[in-house]
Amino acid sequence: MTKIKLLAASLTLAVASVAQNFEGSIEFKMETNKDTTTNIYYVKGNDVKLDQIGRKSGKVEGSFVFDLSTNQIKYVNPVRKVWGEHKSETTPAIQGSCVSSKSGAIKTLQGQKCTEYVVKNTEENTEIAYWIAPGKYDFFVPMVKAWNRKDKQSIYFNQIKDLPKGSMPFLSEERTLSDGKLVSKLEVSKITKGNIDASKLAIPADYKKFEQK
Repeated sequence: MTKIKLLAASLTLAVASVAQNFEGSIEFKMETNKDTTTNIYYVKGNDVKLDQIGRKSGKVEGSFVFDLSTNQIKYVNPVRKVWGEHKSETTPAIQGSCVSSKSGAIKTLQGQKCTEYVVKNTEENTEIAYWIAPGKYDFFVPMVKAWNRKDKQSIYFNQIKDLPKGSMPFLSEERTLSDGKLVSKLEVSKITKGNIDASKLAIPADYKKFEQK
């Protein structure tokens, strides 16, 4: 009887864990001293679509589709109606070393308590503060690792150790260490929870695969 109860409890916890994983859309803005761009994640299980919105057009100008179960990434060009296989970039070597720390500071963003983690690199004269929400954004860390982008926001995030499962930064600010000048800022501006239709993440049937010659 005890074994049955333990099994039932384990199944309940497993179901609860799956139920807590985020499904819906997350809109965020990327600011630099040159430009501000808007991007939207659509998340459903192991499938993620990232739409890049044109600042002037207000329309989707490009997308990336991630299958996190296989680490496959596809790019989509809605203007030309083509798609292709995206190969992860080779991560550039970091000059010097990054030192990450958990400051313990707490900030509420989009209704969620976020903890500050700071990554510093004196040789690159860079400090990035990440305000991270834990718990249900299981897609984010695998997506960042699979994408393997060359920007410092992504590279430094990968230097943070022992993050809680399901962590995702709601705000990150890159500054120069010497004068504290803001270089780039990434911030979640809107979260919409709810069921995402699988067709939203699929490449339209009339799009052709782009083959490089």
